[in-house]
Amino acid sequence: MASDVLPIGGRAVTAHRRRFAIGVDFGTNSVRAVVVDVADGSEVATHVWKYPSGEAGILLDTKDPNLARQNPADYIEGFYASVRRAVAAAKRTRGFLVENIVGIGIDTTGSTPIPVDRDGMPLALRKQFRRELAAHAWLWRDHSAFAEASEITDKASKHRDRYLTKCGGVYSSEWYWSKILHCRRSAPRVFQAAYGWVELADFVPAFITGNTDPHLLARGICAAGHKAMYHDDWGGLPSERFLASLHHDLAPLRRRYAERAVPADRKAGALTGDVARKVGLPAGVPVAVGAFDAHMGAVGAGIKQGTLVKIIGTSTCDIMVAPMDEPLPDIPGLCGIVPGSVIPGMYGLEAGQSAVGDIFNWFASHLVPQKYTARGDPHTNLSRAAATIQPGTSGLLALDWNNGNRTVLVDPNLTGLLVGQTLHTSAPEVYRALVEATAFGALTIINRFEEYGIAVRDVVNCGGIAEKNPFVMQIYADACNRPMSISHSPQTCALGAAIFGAVAGGVYRNVRSAQRKMVRARRKVYRPRKAAAAVYAELYGLYKQLHDAFGTAAYEQALGHVMKSLIAIRDRTRKE
Repeated sequence: MASDVLPIGGRAVTAHRRRFAIGVDFGTNSVRAVVVDVADGSEVATHVWKYPSGEAGILLDTKDPNLARQNPADYIEGFYASVRRAVAAAKRTRGFLVENIVGIGIDTTGSTPIPVDRDGMPLALRKQFRRELAAHAWLWRDHSAFAEASEITDKASKHRDRYLTKCGGVYSSEWYWSKILHCRRSAPRVFQAAYGWVELADFVPAFITGNTDPHLLARGICAAGHKAMYHDDWGGLPSERFLASLHHDLAPLRRRYAERAVPADRKAGALTGDVARKVGLPAGVPVAVGAFDAHMGAVGAGIKQGTLVKIIGTSTCDIMVAPMDEPLPDIPGLCGIVPGSVIPGMYGLEAGQSAVGDIFNWFASHLVPQKYTARGDPHTNLSRAAATIQPGTSGLLALDWNNGNRTVLVDPNLTGLLVGQTLHTSAPEVYRALVEATAFGALTIINRFEEYGIAVRDVVNCGGIAEKNPFVMQIYADACNRPMSISHSPQTCALGAAIFGAVAGGVYRNVRSAQRKMVRARRKVYRPRKAAAAVYAELYGLYKQLHDAFGTAAYEQALGHVMKSLIAIRDRTRKE
């Protein structure tokens, strides 16, 4: 048994064969910490801590259905609780020593910016701002800034630096600058009190390493490039002059941001003594720069050139990578083409759907007869019943826009649609149609990649739905007419974070070498059924007609005004 002392990340670590990394995954409703063996990626211990604030961790406003915020205090306590309990559980594993923790990686939702004070601490932690929703974290699913996003799109599209070319041509209400601009207009007291704005993916590593100064804390290229229009082509963030054209108060924020954004294989710092004591770890453990959950999840799922990784949860993020030494076109509708945002040294490409699991939950929670909810899990009951229905026999077709469209239309002011219901339509038929709609949305994203020369050779799915619902994954295989693999690890995002922790800690030279050791073979593959795929090909043609008619202005029989008019009437009458 080896017992020599190895230098890892600048610390002396006693090696008893096994060394470990911690991945901490901040999701929409909870935070999960996973302790893994860096030799093979095997999970040693895990703990999930649910956010206590709001509704399932989300702060809502009945007057504004677009609003979704989170309490930053939940992030801090969530890190303490999840890591402390995961480490305590790991201590029951033979060969585990806290001294052999080599690094910590962090992934979070995004874009989830937080207004902070001069010291980089969230305003919501102050007593005078605790009840101000605008002072809390602006969760990724907050679409209240849709008007500002449209304005940014209009002005950026005319700017000489072409800021939108690397993020699909349209700026989203889910993203950094639109939310900040909306705060300035809707909550000026909060805006004026905020010295800067920090993405959640950057805040957590900064907080646990004690490096929270907005000017100096490590800003990850993932958040900066995909959500804040950061790119080396124009010197980082958009110019002060451009930001001032949106509002003069936005210009100083550029100076309160690190000069360069960096990839997640870099060190954000080392665990402080105070944080270390609270989680049961030694001080000085290296902490990697943060990134978004989907991007680290893609790494944990084994992403490589030609592989599309779908992280399926409340929404989806679809991630691909491409070599930086080959020409790559700008792709309309994507959420970004960013060097180093997934695997350092490769372009990271992001797409996604604004709602998937959220659509299923909405239906199961509000519109399902009691016989499906009275006993057992309603999703299990509905899936079992819907699986007996053959493709096309319900006569139903839906659009998967209940929370707007992220890709390829990038329009939050789109809504759900169900066509074909009769007096005999059943709940399982509707549930199946909603699942099929999300599968058609997934196919639209695949087609967009391939239209621009990005070959999708295989698809790896991860997340709770991919893990637990064979019915959904079979429909995806049939509708997309290609195999759907399931990632080996049920904690792909946390595993990906742990991989970056291992690299930042010096165990591996780079992410790809860490992947080769820490990512295992895929567990299951769903293959398309020929007859079902043929029916879905017909249905997809109709889906595309609805997609283009309701979602684009250029379609010859465009109905894009219908959903937006309904929203305008809704908002007006609610105010009246």
